[in-house]
Amino acid sequence: MKVLKLDIPDVLLLSPKRFGDDRGFFSETFRQTWIDDQHMPIRFVQDNHAKSTQAGIVRGLHFQYGEAVQTKLIRVVKGAILDIAVDIRHGSPTFGKYVSVILSEENWQQLLVPHGFAHGYCTLSEETEVIYKVDQYYDPEKEAALLWNDPALCIDWPCTEDTAILSDKDRSAPLLKDLAPYFHYAPNAKPFSVINHAQTEKM
Repeated sequence: MKVLKLDIPDVLLLSPKRFGDDRGFFSETFRQTWIDDQHMPIRFVQDNHAKSTQAGIVRGLHFQYGEAVQTKLIRVVKGAILDIAVDIRHGSPTFGKYVSVILSEENWQQLLVPHGFAHGYCTLSEETEVIYKVDQYYDPEKEAALLWNDPALCIDWPCTEDTAILSDKDRSAPLLKDLAPYFHYAPNAKPFSVINHAQTEKM
């Protein structure tokens, strides 16, 4: 399994091996040692599976905060997506910047999105299925979102405001400038560690 650091080094692109023949293929899609070898304090606790039935569906930009903050490991088992991770860690040298990758059933790659990032994607095919792991359970009281097409982010989406298919909730998410300081950059912390807003309030 290959691990590649992207333009924002805390976001990683994973490329598991796939072994195929005329019967099909076999692939080890997750192994805890992949994470341990990167010295990351991550233990996944929940798997999610999302199906989209049209191209141009945008889901995001989502995150959880406080004790429910999540690291996500995203992969596509059918179709393709443009996957986006936005740095929302206050004080980070890449605050407000993003990385994007295409994940598909063909390239078989995975994106590891750490704490302190808002995550979302746009479907590129008519039938798309995304599976992702998280290291904290879903908590509706600790979920938040960033507006997908905030002009300050300059995200190069494959759809426009008129053609994107979104939930009403995602369409009304706040701009980056109006977002509460949920996360603070901690340059000397262990990889994938940030000080989140809930922890700061307790200090």
